[in-house]
Amino acid sequence: MANRLASESSLYLQQHAGNPVNWYPWGPEAMEAAKSENKPLLVSIGYSACHWCHVMAHESFEDSYIAGLMNDHFINVKVDREERPDVDQVYMEAVQMISQHGGWPLHVFCLPDGRPFFGGTYFPPIDRGQGIIPWPQLLLRVADHFQNHRQELEENADSIVKNMTHANQAIAEDGADLGWQPVLLIQAAISICETHDDTFGGFGGAPKFPPAMALDFLLAIRSTQASEQANGLDRRIDSVVPKTLISMATGGLYDQIGHGFARYSVDERWEIPHFEKMLYDNGLLISVYLKAYQRYRLPLFRQIVEETINWLNREMRSPDGPFFASQDADSEGVEGKYYVWTPDQVREALAAFPEDQVSTFLDIHAITDKGNFEDGLSHPQFDPDRLEHRETYTDLRHALYKVRRERVRPGTDRKHPVGWNSLVISALAEAGFYWNRTDWFDHARQAADWIWARSQDKPFELTSVYYEQGIAKSEGFLTDYAYHLEALLALASKADWREVGLGDHYLKRAIQVAGRMIEKFKDPHMAGYYFSSETADTPAARKKDWFDNAVPAGNSSILHGFSQLYAITGDPKYRQEVATLQPAYPVYAARIPSGVSYGLSALTQDVMGMATIKVKGPANLDALQDALSQKRWRKTFIQFATNADQPEGYQLCVGTQCLEPVADPMQLLELI
Repeated sequence: MANRLASESSLYLQQHAGNPVNWYPWGPEAMEAAKSENKPLLVSIGYSACHWCHVMAHESFEDSYIAGLMNDHFINVKVDREERPDVDQVYMEAVQMISQHGGWPLHVFCLPDGRPFFGGTYFPPIDRGQGIIPWPQLLLRVADHFQNHRQELEENADSIVKNMTHANQAIAEDGADLGWQPVLLIQAAISICETHDDTFGGFGGAPKFPPAMALDFLLAIRSTQASEQANGLDRRIDSVVPKTLISMATGGLYDQIGHGFARYSVDERWEIPHFEKMLYDNGLLISVYLKAYQRYRLPLFRQIVEETINWLNREMRSPDGPFFASQDADSEGVEGKYYVWTPDQVREALAAFPEDQVSTFLDIHAITDKGNFEDGLSHPQFDPDRLEHRETYTDLRHALYKVRRERVRPGTDRKHPVGWNSLVISALAEAGFYWNRTDWFDHARQAADWIWARSQDKPFELTSVYYEQGIAKSEGFLTDYAYHLEALLALASKADWREVGLGDHYLKRAIQVAGRMIEKFKDPHMAGYYFSSETADTPAARKKDWFDNAVPAGNSSILHGFSQLYAITGDPKYRQEVATLQPAYPVYAARIPSGVSYGLSALTQDVMGMATIKVKGPANLDALQDALSQKRWRKTFIQFATNADQPEGYQLCVGTQCLEPVADPMQLLELI
């Protein structure tokens, strides 16, 4: 018998609609039930592509005895973190305070009003000797404590909420005020490089996540003259960035056969991933590999961008234009089954190719009889010492992919998160321009226009998630607005290349998004923007988003948007917004630079100044595109000028300084 989740649009919630657990979706009905029945809330948070979410669902939520315990003692709430990132953010921070770690599935025990008092991640149904309390035992302990030690739980919840509120202040606990200075950017880059794994790439040990924001910051710093004057920082970055990008692209994190990046590697070598593929990772990594190619011109980086975009368009793009959220880690109930091979399976699939070529293919992709995964199976990688031969085996990979497509495929969560789509829009707009791929650029436009057509306009509002049925779910959050502002500015910066005057069209949209974002999320009393609006039913505490996680922090993304808007429009209110946020970063830059690296990237580009190329009169835009494609990446805005005092030709401006116009766009190569 279906529970209350049966009528929900979320794929993740639908996956639990047949559980014997009496699940509620997040909302006032669950809160009212908890209060009227005097039961704690049990909030379970996950997402459709999450392997361990599936495991716990099968082990515990489908078990009638365990479900009975949950129903008897709790009001059970199931939350899709992709649909309600504000709920996930609050409860993730609470669990990290309680247990010093977090992840999904996330389980939080709360008072009836939603204040958390205890929580954790995955719990097994029985004691497996791993030091993790079994789920049924935990349920009974928490239920007993709620009935007999309620005051203790109230005090614990109050303490957690106070700590979360205090974290909004963006200052060090000891009150230290370093003051903002650009030299902090150099020091932060040095600090991040010191944590690099020079053997395998990446930062820290296993598990390893793709460090897109840290790499973006290092590439931004590398573009400054200061990096060349900082005791070898330039050489260090030139070692760190390519090493990590090559390691990720040749390891198992990257799908060598069908393309696209998985969410993270379970080992330090990037060999075996957690097989789910998330839209946001791939959007962010396209941007980083594009920027890295423009600097280092390594063919692998260009191949990765092209292949990942091809995967997005082939498997993740809706016919209407927007992109889907994720692909599952599991198929047929087994993690990674879709992706792994034995040598005999590969030989059979590639029987049409010469035997010696197939043998070399097996060797170069690390597919062996012993295997690198479970049960003698291998997850393909690529030998980084033979990169010059990578394109040689393209046809064999395509043939293997066709055979793989005949397997039972992992499920695709077909909802459209606005924020994640915006990350992809930014990446496609930049890659489309720099590599003269008008189809990529037009796909970015189509996705942005699809979102815009569905946004409310009186007053203007973004929605956080759309479903294929056209259903909008939950009002937009800070990251939806901030990422979409960046996406619209990425389009505006290059759209005149496709159609003169189109850039102004997207710039006007960006200004509208920025204005509404200030109204909905800005803290009028202290630095920073709240993640959710005052009208959202966010539990416990209204949080500020300071730290990068799997995606950039909202306040960091705002810095990018406002600094660009000021450079383009000259409107001092945007300069003031940057200045208001800047003082939050000195302590973070000094102590935890990797946690705020996307904000540091914005501040670096702000110090450098955005390049604006003002064009007036007859223009050869293909030649301008060709000229810029030969340069290292920097944020550049192409703007057709109509004002009478603008001289004809191509004029480069950086900040408030404008150089003399030139007649030939190739002359800009020496100026930028």
